[in-house]
Amino acid sequence: MATNSNGMVMTAMDESRTPRKHEGKHKAMAICFILGIGSLVSWNSMLTIGDYYYNLFPKYHPGRVLTLVYQPFAFGTTAILAYNESNINTRMRNLAGLIIFFSSTFLVLVLDLATSGKGGIGHYIGLCVLAACFGLADGLIQGGMVGDLSFMCPEFIQSYLAGLAASGALISILRVLTKVTFEKSHNGLHKGAILFFSISTFIEFLCIILYTLYFPKLPIVKYYHSKAALEGSKTSSADLADADIQAKTNDQGGYEYDTKQQDRFSNKQLFLQNLDYAVDLFLIYVVTLSIFPGFLYENTGSHQLGTWYPIVLITMYNVVDLISRYIPVVKWMKLESRKALLIAAIFRFLLIPAFYFTAKYGDQGWMIFLTSFLGLTNGYLTVCVLTVAPKGYKGPEQNALGNLLVLCLLGGIFSGVVLDWLWLIGNGAF
Repeated sequence: MATNSNGMVMTAMDESRTPRKHEGKHKAMAICFILGIGSLVSWNSMLTIGDYYYNLFPKYHPGRVLTLVYQPFAFGTTAILAYNESNINTRMRNLAGLIIFFSSTFLVLVLDLATSGKGGIGHYIGLCVLAACFGLADGLIQGGMVGDLSFMCPEFIQSYLAGLAASGALISILRVLTKVTFEKSHNGLHKGAILFFSISTFIEFLCIILYTLYFPKLPIVKYYHSKAALEGSKTSSADLADADIQAKTNDQGGYEYDTKQQDRFSNKQLFLQNLDYAVDLFLIYVVTLSIFPGFLYENTGSHQLGTWYPIVLITMYNVVDLISRYIPVVKWMKLESRKALLIAAIFRFLLIPAFYFTAKYGDQGWMIFLTSFLGLTNGYLTVCVLTVAPKGYKGPEQNALGNLLVLCLLGGIFSGVVLDWLWLIGNGAF
């Protein structure tokens, strides 16, 4: 027995639980980062080798069509799961998403090898089907992971969001290296695509292993899942069982877990209370996806960089997007004002005419600058919103709110993808 500074008695169990609360924090952050990479690396691979698909399917607008196929499945899946979030096993949901990503990425690789890197309507339809599978997997895992990490420490969700951006940066840098290596070789684009999806398949397999065997057993993750269960969460049951924590007692002194659904705000109440955050994410991604990647591939004209131009633009966006997601780690640089976040999201609409006039009258330097600013504001504002919004809520509410905010984010992406086609209409492409 021991006493604290106020003379109150602390039990041995309290003493044993306190240091374990933060045990394994850095390992968990590293795993969250890798899981973030795995949540988008396959899709980013498909986007980043857009020059390969434009070479195979020059008349089909693959950059825009594949995105348009992908997003309804991502949004629809997230909407259904967000509505039923409180009764869904989050662990099984995330694991299903990773398995679908792994199998679909492997099938993209098989499809490309089977067709020997040749075009054709069969290859294109198969690619569209697999893009839809990517959307399904995204809908499963992004909302599940953000919801699950929302009731843990903010560093976890920040690491996961940084991993999402890192997947794009990693693939973009790899694209630059493969273009340098294979540019003058026979079937260089095809060889680069094979390398991309081989690496992506390995990363997805690694994520399955880490999430299944390692992440739920970290002491800090056990602590937060136990805390969520005490607050009435039903979604953490599989994590508790996998971590060898019993529903009634634990191995440190018979701690009772009340798994009954306690009083909590409904999804409607949570949405209305956080309507401004939902609007923030929607607007951020409407602007981003109305420009990236379709406009950058098809509407920026020809410049001195030649075939390198869209690759440089995509790479700059992804790298700056990744860097910006670490800016809020510095507390005084983190934007937490709800009004300021909304104003910033609205002002990003000025980027649309800025890109239009730069593409029409500006040089490549200004376009690279604008693309970098697009990535900077996208990553920074996303992390600010998703780490500030869950504060002040209980575990089940934080999980539900995380799912709702991801749904708004994907709604913005879907709307942006649709608006992106207006560039083609404006240029008389139809």
